[in-house]
Amino acid sequence: MLDFFSIFSKGGIVLWCFQGVSSPFSGTVNALIRSVILQERGGNSSFTHEALTLKYKLDNEFELLFVVGYQKILTLTYVDKFIDDIHMQFRDKYRNQLQQQGVMGLLNGSFDFSDDFTGLLRVAEERTKGKAPSVMKTFEQSDKSKKTVKSMIEIRGEKGKENKKNKKDAPVPEASATEKKTEVPLKTSITVDAGDTNQNGLTQEEIIKKNREEFFRKRQGKDKKESSKSPKPIKLKSRRVWPLDSNKASAKDLDYSKKLVNGQSNTFTSNGDDTSGDVNLYPGSMAGDLKTVDYESSEEEEEEDEEEEVIQETSNTSVKKRGFGGMFGMLKGLVGSKSLTPQDMDPVLDKMKDHLIAKNVAADIAVRLCESVAKKLEGKVMGTFSTVTSTVKQALQDSLVQILQPKRRVDILRDIIEAQKQRHPFVVTFCGVNGVGKSTNLAKITYWLMENGFRVLIAACDTFRAGAVEQLRTHTRRLNTLHPPEEHNGQSMVELFERGYGKDAAGIAMEAIAFARNQGFDVVLVDTAGRMQDNTPLMTALAKLIAINAPDLVLFVGEALVGNEAVDQLVKFNQALADHSMAEKPRLIDGIVLTKFDTIDDKVGAAISMTYITGQPIVFVGTGQTYNDLRSLNAKAVVSALMKA
Repeated sequence: MLDFFSIFSKGGIVLWCFQGVSSPFSGTVNALIRSVILQERGGNSSFTHEALTLKYKLDNEFELLFVVGYQKILTLTYVDKFIDDIHMQFRDKYRNQLQQQGVMGLLNGSFDFSDDFTGLLRVAEERTKGKAPSVMKTFEQSDKSKKTVKSMIEIRGEKGKENKKNKKDAPVPEASATEKKTEVPLKTSITVDAGDTNQNGLTQEEIIKKNREEFFRKRQGKDKKESSKSPKPIKLKSRRVWPLDSNKASAKDLDYSKKLVNGQSNTFTSNGDDTSGDVNLYPGSMAGDLKTVDYESSEEEEEEDEEEEVIQETSNTSVKKRGFGGMFGMLKGLVGSKSLTPQDMDPVLDKMKDHLIAKNVAADIAVRLCESVAKKLEGKVMGTFSTVTSTVKQALQDSLVQILQPKRRVDILRDIIEAQKQRHPFVVTFCGVNGVGKSTNLAKITYWLMENGFRVLIAACDTFRAGAVEQLRTHTRRLNTLHPPEEHNGQSMVELFERGYGKDAAGIAMEAIAFARNQGFDVVLVDTAGRMQDNTPLMTALAKLIAINAPDLVLFVGEALVGNEAVDQLVKFNQALADHSMAEKPRLIDGIVLTKFDTIDDKVGAAISMTYITGQPIVFVGTGQTYNDLRSLNAKAVVSALMKA
């Protein structure tokens, strides 16, 4: 009933495989690697691809991956236990070969595992067949039928006496040597007589009093430790003093934009020129690729008392389990002999999850990320002199960078040149909810394309919002002022294609593309109306526009201020495009434009949420109010801001 079972290394070396059907399974395994393993989505051990269900297990100690596939219409209850048995059997059988010979041992070694696999599969199937179907008990067979009215009547005080009697009659198990050493008095309230004493000659009341005093003493010591730290200075915003008579003040005195860099705050710096002055500085400032948005952060090592407590507790338990004690046991714990377990990582991951949520990552995404990191590190041997906190934090940071890195080539300028060779315009459609800045960032992208020498046609397909066409008309007039036709052989570098309000947006986009093809425009930017993800008629109209005109790029415009809402928006936009498309492979969102990035300081979690949901890259980042405030995303800078305490 299994279609295939494969064991291969994370480097792609297949050690052993079983194939139960004639059809190849390499495409399915590649889809698992591409969609789950490389995108850090390993929190769930199941993956569905076409007609197959895949179960997989990671071995982080030997860098191996165990994958089993079967038809998704089948319900195989033994698969989880079976893949665990295969994992343990394969590790035990080839442990020396995997440890000593390394990559060359994997390439040259022979892993004859067919007999073991057949035996374990037979045992798993027989175990499933041997289980008889459960039969529901009759009322006479249940314990409820044996109860009488007298047994259901409770008398006050009788229950406590009966429990006390049962405790006295119960045999007391002997404590082991380790338990005797670490035996501590219980802090639960047990009703005993005043004369009862323990082995140290203390009564129960004295024990409770002693534990209470010890608790308050520890608490006071911790408070003193916290109060000894010097508080961080709070930076207050300076008050702006406006002139009393604004009519006498000049425009230069009232212009405070010079104190900002490209309309941004001092947290995110752009590496471009300062354009706060005259507009003549604009042309030529954005030619070529976009500059990246960087985050200014001092690389300081963070010392947190809570993390130290977690590390101390983990090291204490590991020393007790080893039983070596002393300096030798401490050194052995530091030099990497300990493999990570879920119990070691849970306290650190809980704090990391809360930290991500505080940085505006959607709660569901934060949980999935922590689960993926836990699976990635489980069983992995820690490095020399490394702690659990540093290991988990580094793994989470690597996962976040991997998520933000584009999974495919994103080079719009090159794609436009390819479209020019085929003599048709490159079409980009913008979509998103209301008020996120679609028209404003469309104008910024238009300016960037004009700086790189491309003629742009803007299609005003927002025929619903009042003032949408006038807004684009104003942008077109200002952009033509920055790039006048006299400097480009009398040709307008940007034009607006409009048909007024109340018309069919899909028809306007079709006419605009045909007009651009006839007039020799290089790019068509289609502006659509903002719509909420729950508005079914408007989502149907958007899917119709994309299906009819088949744009080269579909960009979702989302603001960096959203948290959990980003997940709902992207999921429902993609779902609507898939549901209302007639094509066999529906056109979904190809990329993301992240706006208002200069308003969030270091709470950059929306970038993680959006990229994780769609798997598509963030193509543009809007960082200010001027036309040249457009950047590309720097994954490492964003993760640095995200991980900062």
